[in-house]
Amino acid sequence: MILACPTAQHLLQHAQAEPAQLDFTVVGLNHQTAPVEIREQAAVRGGHEEAVLARLSQHAQEVMVLATCNRTEVYLAGLHTHPARLFEQAWGADLSEHLYIHRGLCAVRHLYRVASGLDSLVIGETQIQGQVKRAWQQAAHFQRTGTLLNKVAQGALAAGKRVRFETGMSDKVVSVSSAAVELATTALGGLAGRTALIIGAGETAELTMTHLRAAGIQDVIVVNRTVERAQQLADKLGGQACAQEYLQEVLPRADVLIASSAAPHYVLNGAGVQGALAARPLRPMVLIDISMPRNLDPDIAEVPGAYLYNLDDLTGIVARNLQSRHAAIPHAEAIIRESGADLLRWHLTREAQHARQSGPLVASA
Repeated sequence: MILACPTAQHLLQHAQAEPAQLDFTVVGLNHQTAPVEIREQAAVRGGHEEAVLARLSQHAQEVMVLATCNRTEVYLAGLHTHPARLFEQAWGADLSEHLYIHRGLCAVRHLYRVASGLDSLVIGETQIQGQVKRAWQQAAHFQRTGTLLNKVAQGALAAGKRVRFETGMSDKVVSVSSAAVELATTALGGLAGRTALIIGAGETAELTMTHLRAAGIQDVIVVNRTVERAQQLADKLGGQACAQEYLQEVLPRADVLIASSAAPHYVLNGAGVQGALAARPLRPMVLIDISMPRNLDPDIAEVPGAYLYNLDDLTGIVARNLQSRHAAIPHAEAIIRESGADLLRWHLTREAQHARQSGPLVASA
């Protein structure tokens, strides 16, 4: 099946040696193999991407890092060390018990599944497609990719588009943001007339604000380190902007707080929440942290009247909302297998051509 291409068959029959194996590897961890406190240890801080790629490139010819709230994965071509050791050296921690390693076609299919949303906490979510594209573009910008990694990344993006277009898997909106809003709705018995506070002003924050609006929230406060970005989001969807240094002043107004910023540290702790609740007695506050690393100190959970949730708490909600998508998984997996076979045919043809150009032909009998 894989060698059905006539060109590949002809070249392989006349090559002097067997083609080299597909030299492609992925090593990483995700929400299925590591809890949130472990995923934090492998997070890539904003502005540190170039340094991480540089460290990893000491051990491979081509490198791409995909780091999201639910995964950190390193894709490699031309690897010349053990993947687990590479991961440990790059992040300075032994995370081997949480790592998965795939090689060759299995690694290719893994990236294709990731780009298609099949490996996400929210099956079929669309945000991961853009995250894969940005990870590839970033690696290419720093000149860490080559022919093989570029081909695989392009194939992954194409496979992801096919899955979404041909299966209808993403027709019903289900995301971490929507799950967070659903959790807040359940915890507070409805969001109509409530005030929401969003920490962050990026893509996830915008999705969150959209779902909050749909759930009946009218009063939204956007808090961000850069107040200009907060103002842009507030102007776009309707809300108030606030600089992060004034968070404590506006916090008492919030019935629900959803944190999704890229801050590399906690921006709110239990003492801050306790002070805010003292200013609004008998009114509970729901706080949901969907950022990675976490923005909300776990000690908030000890504060009476504060109800703290993180990414791992959304699993049950997501599972209930995904029943309609599971029926599309067999079709999606078939697309992944077909796309992987296309990539392998390309590789075999390329290797056979290289062998033909660099070595003598097999002598005829």
